[in-house]
Amino acid sequence: QVQLVESGGGLVQAGGSLRLSCAASGRTFSSYAMGWFRQTPGKEREFVAHISWTGGSTYYADSVKGRFTISRDNAKNTVALQMNSLKPEDTAVYYCAARAASWGENYPGAYDYWGQGTQVTVSS
Repeated sequence: QVQLVESGGGLVQAGGSLRLSCAASGRTFSSYAMGWFRQTPGKEREFVAHISWTGGSTYYADSVKGRFTISRDNAKNTVALQMNSLKPEDTAVYYCAARAASWGENYPGAYDYWGQGTQVTVSS
């Protein structure tokens, strides 16, 4: 069992930055690939980024490539999402997710555990 708790969301102006963090419980955090997804009302959950269990491999949605960076610290059981050059269309609830595998995937069904989400609002 893995419990995930996101933090770091908030309100920011377009062009600004936010850093989301996800803290995981459990001793086997390093055995999970981690992902970030986001969701707006009435829409399906959308892939943002994922990172392999070692942190050596990352993958991004085209919409955030070059602006967002995913990272992890297995010693601290955390995964982060650094978001720069934010746009109003980045406004969403952001979720971190854990997948019991070495590699991440870009669809929600591949993940086994989810956090409760944190709201990110980007004003124009």
